[in-house]
Amino acid sequence: MRNKMKRKLYILFFLPFIVFAQQQQEQQQVSDQKPQEEVKIKLADKQVLRKGNDLYKEKKYADAEAKYKKALQQNQNYKTAYYNLSNSMYSQDKFKESLPGYELVAKTTDDKEFKAQSLHNIGNVLMKEKQYAKAVSAYKNSLRLNPKDDETRYNLALAQDLLEKEQNQENKDNKDNKDNKDKDKENKDKEKDQDKKDQNSENKDEQGDDDKKDQDKDEGEDNKDKKDQDKGGNNEQENKQPPKPEPNKLSQQQIQQLLEAMNNEENKTQKKVNAQKASGKKVKQEKDW
Repeated sequence: MRNKMKRKLYILFFLPFIVFAQQQQEQQQVSDQKPQEEVKIKLADKQVLRKGNDLYKEKKYADAEAKYKKALQQNQNYKTAYYNLSNSMYSQDKFKESLPGYELVAKTTDDKEFKAQSLHNIGNVLMKEKQYAKAVSAYKNSLRLNPKDDETRYNLALAQDLLEKEQNQENKDNKDNKDNKDKDKENKDKEKDQDKKDQNSENKDEQGDDDKKDQDKDEGEDNKDKKDQDKGGNNEQENKQPPKPEPNKLSQQQIQQLLEAMNNEENKTQKKVNAQKASGKKVKQEKDW
């Protein structure tokens, strides 16, 4: 049951074992140094680091963090203090802050098991940050140093599964984005085609109107020409035909003829009068009834 909880939380700490192993490692590292320096490191390990470990076990992670920092103030090369400090930060959900301590131990320690544990916890931090590809790499590096670690193997499988899902989702999103872009482009092309058709239709309508106007204009001009032609023909016909005499109005020729007739009659009458005078005959008068 305890192991399942570790897997569910994606976290695995080796704090007690690491503290012990690192004590041995620190002793080996300072074995060539002066006795007083060796005693100083041991005192920091026993007094400050152990107080921090006790507080950590009591889940007083912030207080434990303070003790580990104090231990590092006494010796900045104290790798166990870095590792335990990162553990206390991780337990407070300070995932990003915990990463540098694990990375420092993984890069500087010569202890394969200690390095493997640091890489395991680096993978845990990256899982929390949802950086699944980097988490996969960290777990693989840890397994290369400790192939028998089933906890790391389980976390690796989980990280790979989450990475695959993430990649599938990204591919789906990319495909959806591409489909949306293609659809948008298709819609824009359709709109352009429709606009072009509308423009052509509008131009056609305008051309039709212009043609109709031109046709009407031509027909109007033809009608006008025909009217003018008819008018001209009528005028010409009128000019060719003699003007009709108006009622009760004599023409100049008729007046001339009438005057001549009157003159002729007058001349005849005058001749008769002259002839009678010559013969002495009286003029016969009409009776007065």
